Amino acid sequence: MNAVSNESTNQDASVLTKQEMKNLVLAYDPSANTSLIGKAYDLCKASHGDQVRHSGEPYFTHPIEVARILCDLRMDVDSVCTALLHDVLEDTKTTESEMRAMFGDTITDLVKGVTKLGQLELSSTELTREGQQAENLQKFVLAMSKDVRVLLVKLCDRLHNMRTLYHHPKKTSQQRIARETMDIYAPLARKIGVDRICSELEDLSFQYLNPSAFESISRRLNEWRSAQATAISDLSIMLKDLMEERHKKVRIYGREKRPFGIWKKLQKQNIQFEDVADIYAFRIITETIEECYEILGILHTTWRCVPARFRDFISVPKPNGYRCLHTTILGPDNQRVELQIRTETMEEIAERGVAAHWNYKDNSYGYDEKKAGDYDPLHRIRPLVEMMEHGGDADEFLEHVKLEMFTDQVFTFTPKNQLIALPQGATPLDFAYAVHTKVGDTCIGALINGRERPLRTILQNGDVVKIIRGGAPAPNPGWENMVVTGKARSALRRLTRQGEIEQYQRIGQLMADHAFSREDKKFSESILKDGLKRLNYSSVDELYSAIGRGKLSVNDFMDGIFPGREKAITQFEYINRDLIDDNTAKLYVKGDGLSEGIGIHIGECCYPIPGDRIVGIHTPHKGIVIHTIDCDTLAAIENEQERWIDLGWRRAVEKTVSNGQITATVEHVPGALAAISAIIGETGGNLTNIKTLKRSPAFFDMAMDIEVTDARHLSQIVAAMRASTYVVNVRRSRADLTAHSQETTKENQP
Repeated sequence: MNAVSNESTNQDASVLTKQEMKNLVLAYDPSANTSLIGKAYDLCKASHGDQVRHSGEPYFTHPIEVARILCDLRMDVDSVCTALLHDVLEDTKTTESEMRAMFGDTITDLVKGVTKLGQLELSSTELTREGQQAENLQKFVLAMSKDVRVLLVKLCDRLHNMRTLYHHPKKTSQQRIARETMDIYAPLARKIGVDRICSELEDLSFQYLNPSAFESISRRLNEWRSAQATAISDLSIMLKDLMEERHKKVRIYGREKRPFGIWKKLQKQNIQFEDVADIYAFRIITETIEECYEILGILHTTWRCVPARFRDFISVPKPNGYRCLHTTILGPDNQRVELQIRTETMEEIAERGVAAHWNYKDNSYGYDEKKAGDYDPLHRIRPLVEMMEHGGDADEFLEHVKLEMFTDQVFTFTPKNQLIALPQGATPLDFAYAVHTKVGDTCIGALINGRERPLRTILQNGDVVKIIRGGAPAPNPGWENMVVTGKARSALRRLTRQGEIEQYQRIGQLMADHAFSREDKKFSESILKDGLKRLNYSSVDELYSAIGRGKLSVNDFMDGIFPGREKAITQFEYINRDLIDDNTAKLYVKGDGLSEGIGIHIGECCYPIPGDRIVGIHTPHKGIVIHTIDCDTLAAIENEQERWIDLGWRRAVEKTVSNGQITATVEHVPGALAAISAIIGETGGNLTNIKTLKRSPAFFDMAMDIEVTDARHLSQIVAAMRASTYVVNVRRSRADLTAHSQETTKENQP
């Protein structure tokens, strides 16, 4: 890790004084309110006082260095002040009201947007922490969507922390911080086009995440640089001479590919270091777009070009606003050389991205919409905000964000020639959601280059896509596997969730209707609404959904609607009555060895119901526990026959209702739950509780409580469900799968 310490030490510089910072801002913004910068500088030093960093340096050196980086990006006064104050609210005694009084609403709101949004840890081994940090990322996206300067300050904050990360005492913490930088901050910097920050963040993270690879590539770069120094110098002179001969006023300089960029290319293309063609590239900067193409023609008529290596990002800019001509020529000795041709404006945007649109003009400084043209600084951030609006938990959002940020792109077009940039591997369904969420929700087909193609078709560069729309939005679980963008996936999951909510509401309503009928109660919406407060639900739909999902049992529902009602006698209560007098019993078990005062328990491992062959087992301190004859529990006591009692059901049991339990694996498609509840009703069962045990994109496992007359009745319901196309597997449960099924331990009374 020596390379880390050496490079970071070289990056450290003496802390700017207040006047030096004012001078930096005045150099690009002569009208800057330097007194405001001075106030922020003074408050920064005073508030942080004696606080120190891991390096032992005063803490205030950190916000001052963050402000220096923003000055290098030539940002406005509000951004520089925000950088100076970004830790004041969080780490010092200064209050928000005091800050508003000193600096106004804009700066204070920017500081609040940056505060408490760091440490987006992504350690897969710390699930609780990951969930919390995923929620922080949601807040981060929301804050930066309101003002992109929040993101710029946060990126500069992270950049300085990475430059000084070698001071951190724990190697594990260094790697964690480097990982979150590589996973979140660097891609966000690329998304808004700030290449100089993105590249440095990637390189600094690479040093900690893979130090051996970093050192190996750095060593190879040094060797390559020594070997090619003469050739690079000669080609530089040739390019300058050529431009002078053709009377082109240009600025030429070289760019060496950074270690992480080389590593990515080695990994992606599975090539050797010697095969990397663009380790060194020349940038030719001119004044106008017309001259860019003229220079391209001069280069291609002077040297042979490599056709597959030509890219026109002026005609089709990258989504982050990057514009440039890329070409590769075969120079002296057939050596491949990459050339990049762009204007001064394009150069500025390539290096500073969205920051390039804050400029000094006409005695004022601010965001220059005229210079930005069609480029919207929040264009690439808005899909992340839309994903938040689709709902879902924070971890799901984090998954979609990573999908959105870690993909190379293809460029497609609408029939009206609107450019839609998508990740590689995108399908027409991704395209539809990129156009608009409503277009994606109603998409039923697509025309690609005028021909109807399946929605699973992979889009290619230059494809013209027309979406065929249908009627009302409808979820299709299979479609989630066809999309690659986070926006499309989150929208499809939202549709699926909405469909599930409606199904659970229908099931809950059905179960509520059955409960009213069973107890001979008259149903009305007004009665339900009266019970909502007692049950702590805000609407009837929410109540139905809770019943359908199994979050609220039917008994608890009826208790809430009819407080103090007389409950129906349960199977357990019947069993715990007199087991001797057959004339007065309503539901009994019978067998030798039963006597008054013996405790009777239903086995929780098998839950016998009338019709099952049953045995009783003497158990210390519990009396007799009833099991089905095929219960797995009996195998362990097979040789203890003295504990076994032969039992049977009395005839009166035929007139009772029992609670059976089944487990089913069901296809995750619209209408499945409604169809299953209909099957149970048609076969004479009454669904009293339902609980989702496990869910995947294709299937979900459910546990259901069903009122039946006996074991044969339950078997008939299971057989009917097996005949359904929605049901993959169904079986009678042999364990306690529902929260409300509890052991009964009353003694028999005469």
